[in-house]
Amino acid sequence: MSRVSKPYEIVERALELSTTDGLVVIADEHSSANLRWAGNALTTNGVTRGRTLTVIATVDGAKGTASGVVSRSAVTADDLEPLVRAAEATARGAGPAEDAQPLVSGVPSSPDFTDAPAETGSEVFADFAPALGDAFARARSGGRELYGFANHELTSTYLGTSTGLRLRHDQPTGTLELNAKSPDRTRSAWAGRSTRDFKDVDPAALDVELAQRLRWAERRIDLPAGRYETLLPPTAVADLLIYQLWSSTARDAVEGRTVFSRPGGGTRLGETLAPLPLTLRSDPHAPGLESAPFVIAHSSGDSGSVFDNGLPLAPTDWVRDGKLERLTTTRHTAALTGLPLAPGIDNLVLDGGGERSLEEMVAATTGRALLLTCLWYIREVDPATLLLTGLTRDGVYLVEDGQVVGEVNNFRFNESPVDLLSRASEAGRTEKTLPREWGDWFTRAAMPALRVPDFNMSSVSQGV
Repeated sequence: MSRVSKPYEIVERALELSTTDGLVVIADEHSSANLRWAGNALTTNGVTRGRTLTVIATVDGAKGTASGVVSRSAVTADDLEPLVRAAEATARGAGPAEDAQPLVSGVPSSPDFTDAPAETGSEVFADFAPALGDAFARARSGGRELYGFANHELTSTYLGTSTGLRLRHDQPTGTLELNAKSPDRTRSAWAGRSTRDFKDVDPAALDVELAQRLRWAERRIDLPAGRYETLLPPTAVADLLIYQLWSSTARDAVEGRTVFSRPGGGTRLGETLAPLPLTLRSDPHAPGLESAPFVIAHSSGDSGSVFDNGLPLAPTDWVRDGKLERLTTTRHTAALTGLPLAPGIDNLVLDGGGERSLEEMVAATTGRALLLTCLWYIREVDPATLLLTGLTRDGVYLVEDGQVVGEVNNFRFNESPVDLLSRASEAGRTEKTLPREWGDWFTRAAMPALRVPDFNMSSVSQGV
């Protein structure tokens, strides 16, 4: 191993090699552990380790500042100089960067910047794996088959800049997806959880939930397309509102391209989006959903800028008490639009003041309603209204006067999350959830179930 191998040493050496006006170095140390199972038996497990180094060089010119970004994996000390030179050459060959800003400075260094990276391993499943084995036994005796996977990742990010920043963040990310199937495979149910350490995940409780859903599916009821009162569980609400957050960039709104654009010019900031007292917020220090407290940008785009690396993040309300409060901005787009600085944060919470669980909301239903499990294959149809389409999956159930009476067919839906907020008649208790559709990119969410009186099931789907 080269004498320069520790992450902070890699960062420091890359900064020493710089010959341009500015340099940002991001070292990401990755480790992961996973379990997979099928038919009530473990099938595979594994542990991985890796390193990715991103170098961002900036060059000041008469017409502005250019940037060059190069990322490579498995970097050692011997790879550093070629990597830095490649980033510098890219910057010198590029035109002025539209999002150019002075590199961030003046942020206190992380006290653990020189410490070894945090790592995960099979020990993260020390309590979970035996409990999962017990769940297999119960499922087997109950005539169910369990399939799924558990994955835990830990990324230690070291960020250093030529302006003196030395920042460090450790990000654990755990996900569990569990499917239960009837022996003839005609019935299926899904449950998912997001966790930091698998200490708050109970396979037995999930198996009980899935067993009940399989029992509901013993009776099949076919329904036509149409508008139905619908109970959206937290996972479905998360998938819809994550997409809304990704679509809430200030520049696009100011330029008239999104649902947050005001007809005739400007944005809808300050407008009431929901009659319920809903607050949609992000907070890097939210308990159980902690995320990086500073900007980590490996590339520039509509919602992030490499020049903002290291910028401190603060709790941000995107919607407050039903009113649109903030749109996402970088330093560049904040200056361009005249709107407050509001960088993106890697978690999302919806608070609605409700106290009922999803089960209590089902019990309180009068008349007919649909209870969803989750959504998938979500795609944008119209950015001007944020109309989305997608499919229901792994169980849609019919509720009649507070009781689930059977499973119905799947549907394709056409809805805008912004419009849904304006029509929601009840928000339940906020709880941590795993987004089913966006769980590969965004896992830190807490949402309530929402009751929507007229959710648009636009067509019947044969999806499962």
